[in-house]
Amino acid sequence: MNIEILVPAMGESVIEATVGRWLVEAGTAVKAGQPLVALETDKVDLEVAAERDGVLAEILVEAGSDVKIGDVLGRLGETSGASSGASSGASSGDAPVPKVAPAKATTPDPEETDVKATPVARRMAEDAGMDVSKIPGSGSGGRVTKEDVEKALSAKAELPTPPASSPIIPPSLPSSPFTRPGADREERVKLSRRRRTIAQRLVEAQHNAAMLTTFNEVDMSAVMDLRKRRRESFEKQYGVRLGFMSFFTKAAIGGLRAFPRLNAEIDGDEMILKRYYDIGIAIGAEEGLVVPVLRDADRMSFAQIEQAIRELAKKSQEGTLALSDLQGGSFTITNGGVFGSMLSTPILNAPQVGILGLHKIEERPVVIDGAIVARPMMYLALSYDHRIVDGREAVQFLVKLKELIEDPERMLLEG
Repeated sequence: MNIEILVPAMGESVIEATVGRWLVEAGTAVKAGQPLVALETDKVDLEVAAERDGVLAEILVEAGSDVKIGDVLGRLGETSGASSGASSGASSGDAPVPKVAPAKATTPDPEETDVKATPVARRMAEDAGMDVSKIPGSGSGGRVTKEDVEKALSAKAELPTPPASSPIIPPSLPSSPFTRPGADREERVKLSRRRRTIAQRLVEAQHNAAMLTTFNEVDMSAVMDLRKRRRESFEKQYGVRLGFMSFFTKAAIGGLRAFPRLNAEIDGDEMILKRYYDIGIAIGAEEGLVVPVLRDADRMSFAQIEQAIRELAKKSQEGTLALSDLQGGSFTITNGGVFGSMLSTPILNAPQVGILGLHKIEERPVVIDGAIVARPMMYLALSYDHRIVDGREAVQFLVKLKELIEDPERMLLEG
């Protein structure tokens, strides 16, 4: 008897997904728990597994289609052995056993089905006609990533130019309106589910909030000196490097405590002030920006913050972030400096009303006690919703942040 393969519940606020790719073909024998199809949501990718041993009898929704929770993706039938066993003791008067799609004559190559690769890497390799199992993986455990496929495609594209066999004749001037020759010079690519959702939410954030950005700059000398002095002992004790994000996370929490409206959200004609500090850390992933959350970051030590960020970044690169890693958040920090950005105006992560943008550290001339000296400086940007946050609060928040970063011992003294 066939059973339906349904789109499962995918977590709070996630009601739609896109079928990324089917992992097995119709007619293939499968085992209970074996992944059948990969779904892409706006937050994470997930796989739907077989509920029992059987045969993938029918595929009803092709790759690239949008689906909702409860939609039927396909049907799983019984194996030929199960069908014959069920009918062996039946009399001629019994109802006939339903037929299922026959299994393939050859079973899939284990090396092909078991190869570790992110869903994006699989799709890119498939679209390019490449065997993903032949591509060296640089991810955790040899997992093939998007970057690995891009490298393989670049190597494949380096083909020698054929020699000229005839003289070149200048083309005549076109008599029709200009059209760019060569269809292979353009590519039309459908936006992924996550990229479409990112685009929609960024536009909504600009349309639904009175967004404004204010700036300041901070001298990073004290933090850099502290990191230099404590780097080896910190890494030896905790097994993780002492980075900049833990300092800015702690400093942001200090600013949010002083100016609680930046740790709030608007719900209709009410303002929800949050008494907790769930700090979102923006991370650039293969499919687009994701913002995993540090829960109760105010209760975390510097080492715990660095360990959590490293683990979330690893999961993001491997495509293993869970929905629970991305839900909620009361304030966000994004660091464009890791990509070389000098200055930007970050867009709010709705329904949050504040986001802090960090940038590249550059030595610049500054005046200290009447003397011009070179100092490692960073521009800070705070975008905020002007509907509940006034300019005075936003400016003072950045001043508070600047004070804490330029005198990091204050963060320890002030808790």
